[in-house]
Amino acid sequence: MLKSQVIRQMAPEMDSLRLAMGWTLEDLEKPQIIVESTFGHSHPGSAHLDRLVNAVCKGVDNKNGKPVKFFVTDICDGQAQGHDGMNYSLASREYIANMIEIQVNATPYDAGVFIASCDKSLPAHLQAIARLNMPSIVVCGGVMKAGPNMLTLEQIGTYSAMYERNEISEEEFNYYKCNACPTCGACSFMGTAATMQVMAEALGMALPGSTIMPATSDDLSELAFEAGKHAVNLALSGLKPSDIMTLKSFENAIMVHAAIAGSTNALLHLPAIAHELNIEITPDLFDSIHRGIPYILNIRPSGFYPAEYFWYAGGVPAVMEEIRDFLHLDVVTVTGRTLGENLDNIKRTGYFEKCNEYLKNTEITKEDIIKSCKSPIQDHGAVAILKGNIATEGAVVKHSAVDRAMLSVTLVARVFDCEEEALSAVLKGNIKPGDAVIIRYEGPKGSGMPEMFYTTEAIASDKELVSSTALITDGRFSGATRGPAIGHVSPEASEGGPIALIKDGDLVRIDIPNRKLNLVGAEGKELSETEVENILCARKKEWIKPKPRYTKGALGLYTKLAVSPIKGAYMQ
Repeated sequence: MLKSQVIRQMAPEMDSLRLAMGWTLEDLEKPQIIVESTFGHSHPGSAHLDRLVNAVCKGVDNKNGKPVKFFVTDICDGQAQGHDGMNYSLASREYIANMIEIQVNATPYDAGVFIASCDKSLPAHLQAIARLNMPSIVVCGGVMKAGPNMLTLEQIGTYSAMYERNEISEEEFNYYKCNACPTCGACSFMGTAATMQVMAEALGMALPGSTIMPATSDDLSELAFEAGKHAVNLALSGLKPSDIMTLKSFENAIMVHAAIAGSTNALLHLPAIAHELNIEITPDLFDSIHRGIPYILNIRPSGFYPAEYFWYAGGVPAVMEEIRDFLHLDVVTVTGRTLGENLDNIKRTGYFEKCNEYLKNTEITKEDIIKSCKSPIQDHGAVAILKGNIATEGAVVKHSAVDRAMLSVTLVARVFDCEEEALSAVLKGNIKPGDAVIIRYEGPKGSGMPEMFYTTEAIASDKELVSSTALITDGRFSGATRGPAIGHVSPEASEGGPIALIKDGDLVRIDIPNRKLNLVGAEGKELSETEVENILCARKKEWIKPKPRYTKGALGLYTKLAVSPIKGAYMQ
């Protein structure tokens, strides 16, 4: 018996209350499908999702199911930038997942369709799906079109820094701001939103070829309709997320992440999703997989083209075909078929030809966007895990975006206890070549782990600093981040991690090829390993744990319960 029918027998008021909403007696007997989305007028990634919600509901109706709409609107990282609103961003992932858990478990359903587009909403939905372990399918909201001359939102950070330095006029700056987001959808670059859309498909939870589509496309509405139909099949078959999201599936997702040079925020989200399934995804697993998978996707911010071109070139299935020999093809997906069967089937349906039609009126080829493994952009993936006496548990760097001169370098520490002070120092010209900008007390327990986007853009847009200066933080970065940025430093400063002990004038050695991040000197002088260890021990004795920045409300709870950045920063 379907779960909804069991609950009806246990809760005699259920039928009366649902009839009051316009249900019929026939509806009560149907498979009941929750259609959960982040629709709301909060930002372009969610404002259009009602169209997909309605398409999904029509699909459910088509298969004689009963769709039920629920909403947990998300926030926009872009609108939260530059002020303390960004402190709520990562925490919102936890609260969205919790609210979905409440909605589903308070009135159980037989299956669910989960619709989202963006940075925290997609991982939150995947966390909830894993936690609930109810038959489920994900529909991603796609990406916005690029503006004139392929203008995309991540460039606004650069233009903002240029405007602050009087390098462009106010008129030019306003033009870029007014044209960067011409349609609804997730930001059109391989930031966290686009990365997590890809991860949903790579994990097997979305229909093949359904992610990173232009948000305005009729094809996306058609796929949402198909997802609604399939949700009824899932309710009847009982295929669960735990059958799909196995360790092998997470390894597949990390392989795809390496191939696309995905956002470093995936190193927060994939472990958090896996944790709900009692699967441990370690930073070392990311590092080892990235060492073995070639980086092949020429999409911003690491590459050249806006994200919509990824789908035109064949999307996730095209990337998977290129790295097919590495993938676990025997994993089960939401289709009920294996990954290998999906890839074989999609070639027979004309999917690739349909995608490539969008390139016919351009001078761009599929190979311009998705390279072959024989001729990759880089022989290995984009992410490295660094360890050392600054980050004993680990730190994350997207080395595909790092100037070659900065791969192995010793720098002088310039220490800041919040991002605002560091950004001001960069924009005022107080940061010089050879400096390592240290931003601390911005981890999960410090301030909620905000992004350091404007500071990284201020450095990356400065021709002198981009190849001579690094940023090191226990906070995190936007998926749009470029340049020498090392984040997720663990343990974080608020927990007494070594990053809390660094002082101005200390020497910091970054060695990305050998995966090292170490303090190697003090007061501008290199010291032996033993001398550095003694200095850190002495400083630790003098360190005083700061009072919590937040003690009440959402951030009070999150900063109290969040685990370390390198583990995924979920609440436990």
